[in-house]
Amino acid sequence: MKRLAFAALVMFGAVGTAHSAGDVSAGQAKAAACIACHGADGNTTLMALYPKLGGQHASYLAKQLREFKSGARQDPTMNGMAAGLSEEDMADIAAFFSGLAAAVGSADAQKAAAGKKIYEGGDKARGISACMACHGPSGAGNPGAAFPTLGGQNGDYVVKALNDFRSGARANDLNGMMRDVAAKMSDSDIAAVAAYIGGLH
Repeated sequence: MKRLAFAALVMFGAVGTAHSAGDVSAGQAKAAACIACHGADGNTTLMALYPKLGGQHASYLAKQLREFKSGARQDPTMNGMAAGLSEEDMADIAAFFSGLAAAVGSADAQKAAAGKKIYEGGDKARGISACMACHGPSGAGNPGAAFPTLGGQNGDYVVKALNDFRSGARANDLNGMMRDVAAKMSDSDIAAVAAYIGGLH
């Protein structure tokens, strides 16, 4: 019986993966509007407030697009951009950006040193969990759980994301995990972690 249940899980997992796999070539064509802000290589240099998408997990990107479309994640620009996308469109766009190389950023050395301590060890006294518990020691994330790659991400974007989680403006995190962590972080904590992430790879 256990083997049958396991086989069913494997089968349904494989079906789910196959269903969510996008077409890179189709995604490149569909991402034409995206590159205006996120860059042709997914590593925007236009504005550090926009996230780098190159090398990001397709599972995470597709999830964010679905949630922009549904309104579970709010952003005036992205809600409009995602409104007309089909499931296939979102999978294709996610596959395209996921297949691009991620560019490593730079970091302020002093801030990064403080950020490394929080990223790797958290702060037990204040109940701040280590970032690497979910995002990995090199910031590679976890595609199975749709936890994003963070290494090399634009610092200004990381600051915005953490501030949005802290204020509750963003609430599409699994079981409120990011809101719980960010709520305990100070402005200086957030700036330090963002600096460290910018140079992490």
